[in-house]
Amino acid sequence: MDEEQRIYMEQGVEEYVRYQLQHENEPFSPGPAFPFVKALEAVNKQLRELYPDSEDIFDIVLVTNNHAQVGVRLINSINHYDLFIERFCMTGGNSPICYLKAYHTNLYLSADAEKVREAIDQGIAAATIFSPSRDMAVSQSQLRVAFDGDAVLFSDESERIVKAHGLDRFFEHEKAHENKPLAQVLHKLPRAPEWSQVAPQNLSLAGTKL
Repeated sequence: MDEEQRIYMEQGVEEYVRYQLQHENEPFSPGPAFPFVKALEAVNKQLRELYPDSEDIFDIVLVTNNHAQVGVRLINSINHYDLFIERFCMTGGNSPICYLKAYHTNLYLSADAEKVREAIDQGIAAATIFSPSRDMAVSQSQLRVAFDGDAVLFSDESERIVKAHGLDRFFEHEKAHENKPLAQVLHKLPRAPEWSQVAPQNLSLAGTKL
């Protein structure tokens, strides 16, 4: 949506909406999250096949700055790319926070760093997503997620101790809690037994401490 964004910034909302209406039958070009969403849908497809009665799948919600007049083009784009997105909300330029809370969002991804920061400040897990290098192939059928173990997958208690009290206290704390599991362990993802039976070629999760 680079061209659309340029029109919005340079010519205002009215010209932006007019452009969208004139091009409503032209699908949007894929954005940086497109391969990620397609990979999520590949996982969902296998989960539905393995557990047809289960509701433990990824629920993808599209949140956009667009106004309601652009809805037709969004729907056409979703259908064009055969995406299974049943819910989307159009904020009309307003903050997405109330929508994220209403949808009980577990993870919010956006290319807008300010919105990501706003979500984090409101207690919603969020991250800025960037476009991959053009010469980098990103799979749309295999989901690979890498979590930074420091204050992301697990809590930041150790990091806070080393910053406040130094390395000696940090080592004392780690020694005292070496048999205590770290708390935040993907408890909001589909149940572990289900994940373990998804075909390996379609799901690969990696935890990493950077």
